Amino acid sequence: MLEVKDVSICVNTRYLIKGLSFTLNKGDKLAIIGEEGNGKSTLLRCLLGICDYATVTGMVSQKNYTIGYLEQLIQDKQTVFDFLFSNQEAYYNKIHELYQYLETFQLKEEILKQSMSTLSGGEKVKIGILRLLLEECDILFLDEPTNDLDIETLEWLEMFMKQTNKPILYISHDETLLASTANRILHIEQLKKKQECKHTLMNVDYQTYIDMRINSIQKQTQVATFEKREYTKKEEKLRRVMQKVEYRQNTISRSDPHGAKVLKKKMHTLKSQEKKLNESALTEMPDVEESIHFSFEEVNIPKNKLILEISLERLEVGQQLLAQNIYLEVRGNVHLCIIGKNGVGKTTLIQKIYDTLCTRTDIKVGYMPQNYETLWNPQMTVLDFVAQKQDITKARMYLGNMKFTQEEMTGKIEDLSNGTKAKLMLMKFVLEQCDVLVLDEPTRNVSPLSNPMIRTVLKNFKGTIISVSHDRKYIEEVADVIYLLDASGLTKINK
Repeated sequence: MLEVKDVSICVNTRYLIKGLSFTLNKGDKLAIIGEEGNGKSTLLRCLLGICDYATVTGMVSQKNYTIGYLEQLIQDKQTVFDFLFSNQEAYYNKIHELYQYLETFQLKEEILKQSMSTLSGGEKVKIGILRLLLEECDILFLDEPTNDLDIETLEWLEMFMKQTNKPILYISHDETLLASTANRILHIEQLKKKQECKHTLMNVDYQTYIDMRINSIQKQTQVATFEKREYTKKEEKLRRVMQKVEYRQNTISRSDPHGAKVLKKKMHTLKSQEKKLNESALTEMPDVEESIHFSFEEVNIPKNKLILEISLERLEVGQQLLAQNIYLEVRGNVHLCIIGKNGVGKTTLIQKIYDTLCTRTDIKVGYMPQNYETLWNPQMTVLDFVAQKQDITKARMYLGNMKFTQEEMTGKIEDLSNGTKAKLMLMKFVLEQCDVLVLDEPTRNVSPLSNPMIRTVLKNFKGTIISVSHDRKYIEEVADVIYLLDASGLTKINK
């Protein structure tokens, strides 16, 4: 249904893809994975022919099939109705399906009159998916369809993707969704300090691909380690022999020309062996993008310390009442996560929690909002942001451990992908030794390959975490206390 042949994509002077070819047929669920900034979204846009910042060669053929596209960030100021329908006739033709989907997504009819700009992140994604369903396209391109979706809708989306016969090309950081839906994997990588691109296309499910990749990396590492060890042994043995021959050459009597000739021949043979050894091809240690390294140091909060006590009769956005009778008390090094349906006010609540905590002088608070741009001037460089009060050398070392290149360190923050910005904030929390983290969807923009490491670090964090998340693996592995937010307030639920 969709044929991609020998496609290469270059942005400025850096290739993101070289020689990509594949065919997308009915039933295919092809997941694009890779680290942040590797060009996953750019690839989708280039295949659609709507990317104006990349140079594209190759051929893309969709014949007479239509493609529906869910972009990662829906920035539209139309009303929801106008976003969904071009005219009243289109509305009347789809009215039955519309109200079925509104009920499925737990959206009220009144939302049709709202501006898209007033919706929560999850509501925008729901409306974007709703438009695709109403358009009945033949092929679906989905860029982060799970971003900000509540768990109920995530589970519905998983079931839809598994059951539909429509081919789907999609990007996702949700490991649960990937494991449940993908039957093909396209892994895009940038290696050798992002100077060399590589892609791997395999017709396997996500977990099989990850297992195969881990086994391959481990095997290559073992072979490379063994070969390096053997090479070092041979090199050392050869060096010792050459030193002995050289010593004898320097001390041999002039009256023994035959002996000198024998030693010269022996040294020639050793030089040949040395050259052959130096030219031997050794297996390289694997260049693995996702091998980030970071951890929090010297962070510890007493279990009985009162971190937060907040009481709100009404939680509102403008004149809209979202929830009421909210009370939350947090003590010690608790890892707390707030869950709830889209539009119930989780982001509004987490912002109020941060506003309450940021004036405290007895704790150091790190805050990751959904909209990262509220925290910095986008014209700032990465180093300016993380090293405002830090040793520049230490900042560079830490950023290097997070796989930032020198170009990225000295470049502007606005040029980073959202996932790289998320890693940048985590790095700043480490450098500033924050002991309380307020996080709004901390894992949503980070690649599924890096997310396991980040979850492990947050799980082992000795301070307090107050977060909002729909990431089921994050909730399972990091959170030890879970609260459900709905219109009646906060309710502690059993994990």
